[in-house]
Amino acid sequence: MEQYIINGGKPLRGIVDIYGAKNAALAIIPAAVLTEEPVIINNLPDVSDINILLDAIAQIGATVERINRHKVRIVGAGVHTHQVDFDYISKIRASYYLLGVLLGRFHEAEVAMPGGCSIGARPIDQHIKGFEALGAQVTISNGTIQAKAEKLEGNHIYFDVVSVGATINIMLAAVMAEGNTIIENPAKEPHVVDLANMLNSMGARIRGAGTDVIRIRGVQKLHKTEYTVIPDQIEAGTFMFAAAITKGEVTVTNVIPKHLESITSKLVDIGCDVEEFDEAVIVHGCEELQATQVKTLPYPGFPTDMQPQISVALALARGTSTVTESLFENRFKYVAELARMGARIKVENNTAIISGVKGLSGAHIAAPDLRAGAALVLAALSADGTSTVDDIHYIQRGYEEFDEKLRALGADIRKVQVEENKKGEIKAV
Repeated sequence: MEQYIINGGKPLRGIVDIYGAKNAALAIIPAAVLTEEPVIINNLPDVSDINILLDAIAQIGATVERINRHKVRIVGAGVHTHQVDFDYISKIRASYYLLGVLLGRFHEAEVAMPGGCSIGARPIDQHIKGFEALGAQVTISNGTIQAKAEKLEGNHIYFDVVSVGATINIMLAAVMAEGNTIIENPAKEPHVVDLANMLNSMGARIRGAGTDVIRIRGVQKLHKTEYTVIPDQIEAGTFMFAAAITKGEVTVTNVIPKHLESITSKLVDIGCDVEEFDEAVIVHGCEELQATQVKTLPYPGFPTDMQPQISVALALARGTSTVTESLFENRFKYVAELARMGARIKVENNTAIISGVKGLSGAHIAAPDLRAGAALVLAALSADGTSTVDDIHYIQRGYEEFDEKLRALGADIRKVQVEENKKGEIKAV
């Protein structure tokens, strides 16, 4: 396995370029097989979740050609099955997007229950509600979800709770359904809008993505396109908080500042200065961060995927802060790891009460999931002494060249290969 060795205490300074949005790409890749014609996708992040998904659509018959590291050509003409192999797709949460795609194209789909980070229950009841409203019968058995319809017909769908996954899945299934589909209370995240834009470039007729109501007029078929994925707001936000946590100054380029407004607002609240440009932001860290209150909410609220990063910043802030997690009930697993470094955090139900300390100390810690893993790396970068971060495969699910980018900003971080013996002892190899 691999781990990071980090010597902390160095302010990060410099410029970092942000890659394409993982969450957008995970919806756009399956959408490419809604047509038999070639689809070219630019600005794909080269991370494990994306590569697993590309392997999965190749396994069902799509032709996948890697033109370069961040560009792929997909031809869905050869897709020959509505069943997706368990070994490929149970590893990532985005597996369920193939349900909407295969149901939309073939009116039948069978996909393994989704995997990904264990950050709490993420039920698929809204997905099922939407599929059934379009005319499908949905069953779950032996760890798989099956959906089947004689034909798909547009309908009026109201989501009981805002769900990014359900919004995307119903959009994928409805674009070629007969008639009109109206989705009320949809998710408004940038990657929902990005998928709608991509589908429209293929001939879909979708209006209202990013608003309270999405309207879809079904079309008979989609056609080829070339599309560029939006920049990753969570990768951008992570590096923005890296500047705050290490008291540095980082210019984050290839971003859409509008997508970062809730992150920028909280950075200003805790004492940082943020400059915005057309496609860049500069975060100026401050000598002493200030306490604040945070509640995660669906977009345009503060993202749940940024909750661990701001918690690390608040662990170093003057005063007492509260962070309330309103979306996932199991997203504070990193708190025990931060406590090893000297943080003072108490979790009560879905709220973390954080009493700021002047500094953290290096420790041997482990990443419990993707975003918490990245946040713990930021904590280690600010800490006095050396930290070792295990289970970095979680981080590599969503951050391309994370350690290389941090090194370019002045971080003392290296990735090493280690092995565990029968006694559970770890040594470098």
